[in-house]
Amino acid sequence: MRRTRRLGLCVAGAVAASALTAAPATRAAETRAAARLTDLVNPFIGTANEGNTFPGAAVPFGMVQFSPDTGHNTGYDYAHSRIRGFSLVHLSGVGCRIGGDLPVLPTTGDVTATDNATYAAGFRHEDERASPGYYRVALDSGIEAELTATARTGVQRYTFPATGKANVLLDAGQALHRTVGSGVEILDDRTVRTEITGRGFCADTLPYTVYTITRFDRPFTAYGTWDGATVTPGARTGHGGAYLRFDTTADRTVEATTALSYVDAAGAAGNLRAEGGRAFDAVRRAAGRRWEERLGDVRVSGGDAARRRTFYSSLYRAFLAPNVGNDTDGRYTGWDRRVHRTGGITYYQNWSLWDTYRTQARFLALLAPREARDMAVSVIRVAEESGWLPKWGYGTVETNVMTGDPVTPFLTDAFQQGLLKGYEERAYRALRRNADSVPPADAPALGRNGNPDYLARGYVPYIKNHRPPKAGHSDYAFGASATLEYALSDAVLAQMARALGHHADAGRYAARSRSYRNLFDPATRFFRARDTGGAFTGPADPAHSTGFHEGTAWHYQWLVPQDLPGVVGLLGGERPANERLDEFFAYDRLLADPARTARENWVSGPYDFYDTDRYNPLNEPDLLAPYTYLSTGQPWKTTDVVHAALTLFTDEPAGLTGNDDLGTMSAWDVLSSIGLYPVQPGYGTWGLSTPVFDRVDLRLDPRYHPRGALTVLAPGTSREARYTRTVRADGVTHDRTYLTTGELRRLRTLRYTVGARPSAWGTSAQAAPPVLR
Repeated sequence: MRRTRRLGLCVAGAVAASALTAAPATRAAETRAAARLTDLVNPFIGTANEGNTFPGAAVPFGMVQFSPDTGHNTGYDYAHSRIRGFSLVHLSGVGCRIGGDLPVLPTTGDVTATDNATYAAGFRHEDERASPGYYRVALDSGIEAELTATARTGVQRYTFPATGKANVLLDAGQALHRTVGSGVEILDDRTVRTEITGRGFCADTLPYTVYTITRFDRPFTAYGTWDGATVTPGARTGHGGAYLRFDTTADRTVEATTALSYVDAAGAAGNLRAEGGRAFDAVRRAAGRRWEERLGDVRVSGGDAARRRTFYSSLYRAFLAPNVGNDTDGRYTGWDRRVHRTGGITYYQNWSLWDTYRTQARFLALLAPREARDMAVSVIRVAEESGWLPKWGYGTVETNVMTGDPVTPFLTDAFQQGLLKGYEERAYRALRRNADSVPPADAPALGRNGNPDYLARGYVPYIKNHRPPKAGHSDYAFGASATLEYALSDAVLAQMARALGHHADAGRYAARSRSYRNLFDPATRFFRARDTGGAFTGPADPAHSTGFHEGTAWHYQWLVPQDLPGVVGLLGGERPANERLDEFFAYDRLLADPARTARENWVSGPYDFYDTDRYNPLNEPDLLAPYTYLSTGQPWKTTDVVHAALTLFTDEPAGLTGNDDLGTMSAWDVLSSIGLYPVQPGYGTWGLSTPVFDRVDLRLDPRYHPRGALTVLAPGTSREARYTRTVRADGVTHDRTYLTTGELRRLRTLRYTVGARPSAWGTSAQAAPPVLR
């Protein structure tokens, strides 16, 4: 999900060149065989051209993401050269202003400025280093800053010049979003406590509060606080922030640990006791070990060095979210604003569901099923505690950002992957209520706010600039895309209902899943928005259509994975459907020069969603589109398009396609590179395409995958030899273009034979992914 603004795609050559100095894995390190997988990760990827990633320190799914802020709306921009502070919370790749709580900055001299834009410190990229769980920068002020993290704490080390006026500024009153309340209290000569209330994101959400406590490794020699522009030396309380002074004439190093809680000050103190108290280097080593173990779940062989660096960097980003939400004592703040206990699970928060249901949720179900189970249970808790399922949740509040019904495929996929044992009916009750009604006026959620018309008419009418009664995006303002998303959600909910024995519901939802047909305009042969009177509305030219969220009718025409044969039928059969696909992907140009076509014909800019008739690999509505060829009898074209799109992922700061959206694009890169892609979100269907690596070894949880491992082999795969000739599953010929989750769980080895020309593999009528009826 992205903010709507237009930016150019080009990145200066100096930016790309300097990425080589910032990357943690140097060419020399790779010649030593990159003994650690973390050496292959470059956290700077995506920090340019609105990828909106962050280079700072975090552990997998950690509550804390300790990273520099340069003045960009989501934190760090590679084009900037001044750091305003190192703050605790960053969501990887989001498109709207959020997080950045408690920016901290080391300074020297007198403290007079209270605005972080004024006291920001210059830096150069050649003086930065980052690797999973660690960040370092030498500031122009002569101070070196280092960051690392545990799940709930950020640990910092500052090396100052020899001076009696070395300061650490804790800014409680500024963040990336709007801070509506803050307080700071100096508890003793080593400890500072803050309380920060913020609100914002893409809409003016309900406020949420974070609590922090910072403990220094030695006493400070002086202190003060500020309110507004007034700095008061010696004051112990304030609303803006605090400064702590150290004498570094002899001992130049200052370390501190900051713990975070979304519950209360006691929770932050408990998190500090449980996870603090260790020296910086020990925490850094522990964070590195956690990442090494997590990345070790996937081992690849073959491909060039740049492709491996890109792959492991994407793997790293895909494990950053959702994030731990409970304190070490098991308490968390629910969406009902009350404190609850986890009851044995880890409670997670931060739900970019419109984005992640398409890729990253299935990625986690495969490679992190224990965490994915707790994530799904956490979403059920949201429904039971607040009264409604989430759409786009940040921290402890609903933002109602984006459209459709993304929570349904998120939870039905968890069900299909076997992650909801013991919670099936609880999940189904929440999903049924969500699918059949709208939240009451006093609930913070919008839910399917277009449901009254969708249920009565079979579509959500488009109402230009419609504003919902609560903060967020209205489904009526994007009636066409909302209808398609509702229909997809109904299709996968029907499958869950049937499996649980709710057959009447299953029939009802299955019938509703065909509502996409109500948008098909025979005159233009595209989906179009309808108005409240039932007439098609907006320009007839599908490239300039209205009623689609972050896209056009060209982008959304393939978002019917539950019934692609039905779409093919509407278009007149496989031949016209393939002609439409070829035009969409500029396929003839792509064959001649894949990388150039991807950059010059597909991509315009990271926020250019509208007024186009070409594939947009930068945004979620088109993530499934390349796999449509699996259903039109030309599966080799899926490989052509996917491999061309993969060239957009590089090991440079601009090497990410669009916003990462909490691992969405990164998971697309990982799964497409492996050759296993979730072609029916919310259901257990894995599309097959030629991997880019000769060998991929996946270490899988034996509780969900009895074999405990899966090896994907494609010896000789390359740009020249990228076409699948045969597929063998544990030695048995496999002619279909997909696997079911059940088949995947029983599988030990998937072997591709590849060649330089397309073959007949996967072209039979029985080879295509199934229709969900």
